[in-house]
Amino acid sequence: MKRAVCPGSFDPITYGHLDIIKRASAQFDQVVVAVLENRTKSSLFTVAERIEMIAETTATLPNVSVDSWTGLLAEYCKNNSITAIVKGLRAVTDFDYELQMAQLNLQASGVETMLMATAPAHSFLSSSLVKELAHYGGDVSTMVPPNVNAALKLRVGGK
Repeated sequence: MKRAVCPGSFDPITYGHLDIIKRASAQFDQVVVAVLENRTKSSLFTVAERIEMIAETTATLPNVSVDSWTGLLAEYCKNNSITAIVKGLRAVTDFDYELQMAQLNLQASGVETMLMATAPAHSFLSSSLVKELAHYGGDVSTMVPPNVNAALKLRVGGK
């Protein structure tokens, strides 16, 4: 069974993330969406809230599950028999960072990384942009699933 992980902070999950997850689910027997606690970012939603939102938005994908982790991704892959990491690329600037991470994970654990170009319709999306726009009352309904949009409205309410 070929297993892959789509890691990220997903704070919150966007249609860009979902695009990559759906496409990965068509390529692998099982895909784990692994929510991480990023020490360099302050999170709007707790890990438990993010897991719940992701589980709801991926419920129609039977080979997708959601988990969380802290620590090294290579260790998570090793501990969970995962052979591939799938990451989305929005722009050339993403490539520089993701290439370094891919090489590090390959050296540390032998886990391959597949870099997928994000669909053009979602190439501008980032969780940070969505949170900023929502914070100021902007409409993010075309950028995030309905459950996430509702959670954003409750959390930031267009302050």
